[in-house]
Amino acid sequence: MIKLKSLWKSPENQIYALGWSWMVGVDTLPYITGDMVQLSEQEAENYAQATNELYEMYVEAAQYVIDHELFHQLGIPQNLIEMIKYTWEDDRHLHLYGRFDLSGGTDQQPIKLIEFNSDTATCIPETSVVQWAHLKANGLDEAWQFNSLYDLLKENFIRLKELNANLPATLLISAMKDFPEDDTNVEVLGEAAKEVGFEVAYCYIEDVQFSAEEGVYMRDQLDNYFRFNFWLKLVPWEYIAHDEPELMYILNEIVLNRKVVIINPAYNLIFQSKGILKILWDLFPNHPLLLETSNLPLKNKEYCVEKTLFGREGANVRILNKEEQVMVEKEGDYGDYPKIYQEYVEFLRDYQGNCYQAGVFFAYEAAALGFRRGGRIIDNTAQFSGHLIG
Repeated sequence: MIKLKSLWKSPENQIYALGWSWMVGVDTLPYITGDMVQLSEQEAENYAQATNELYEMYVEAAQYVIDHELFHQLGIPQNLIEMIKYTWEDDRHLHLYGRFDLSGGTDQQPIKLIEFNSDTATCIPETSVVQWAHLKANGLDEAWQFNSLYDLLKENFIRLKELNANLPATLLISAMKDFPEDDTNVEVLGEAAKEVGFEVAYCYIEDVQFSAEEGVYMRDQLDNYFRFNFWLKLVPWEYIAHDEPELMYILNEIVLNRKVVIINPAYNLIFQSKGILKILWDLFPNHPLLLETSNLPLKNKEYCVEKTLFGREGANVRILNKEEQVMVEKEGDYGDYPKIYQEYVEFLRDYQGNCYQAGVFFAYEAAALGFRRGGRIIDNTAQFSGHLIG
């Protein structure tokens, strides 16, 4: 049984005291639980070590995909391959951040990789600020959390500036309209960038201007155009490649011609595709952090999990028994993508039967830990629980 500690004071006043009232959005606080997952120092360290090791394995697997031209196995569109190879070989295109989703890690359950949200991971405000403010609101010490995400994001923005020293540090940040959670996530990213010297602006992707010759622009209300050297998009690469081929062509031109640096880089689609889970198993069979994964249902397991190569928030995930009967499923919009099959593993549970999935952010190194609480398939109805060490 997972250990929980109930904290009764909301972090809302602490967030207002920080001057970050924009963070208290309709989708941010209401779903934060009053319970924090209790961990030992060793358990927190184990999450960090596992995340660092997994990232190294992902880098090796990505190199294997590129060397052996396995893009099709990962469902990666042809119109992205050139940019993937270019950004992978050019160190100036830094991976800013991502989030590993893990099972186990406490209650004597081993840590296992569920997947890596490397391209457009969310839960940044909850992990970096809200759970910290929750501690402070209840008179607890911030040292009782594994939570360096905000500081490590700032360090990565500094690295981006240094790696691209010939480019003025102008950053445009874009999300899609009508997703308040995304707005809050990009606000945190923007604050981190501002603190280290970036000039930051925000614009929904629908309103961004793109030119193959000149780069990425924003138009203000007075019809003035402003060009940016860095563009951070909370929009999945596969959306653009599949649904906006003309835009994909323009982005390819402006990245290869150094008109803009896009964050996160295109090579993150290798990490993001769940097809990489099979590549990892092939390269590191029976590794203690991995679950067996195949292109076909696992007949040697009591249960397996069917996932689409690209899917988010549990959509189109199904739990199957060895006869391929569906035990649990979540509907979604990703059902047309090819599937992979991953060994099923039980999540951590509390006394009420709620399931907990650990989310460990990576920003050049393991950065912070948070938990999502929900059912056997963690989906967009899941709540967020912070953690407490000690």
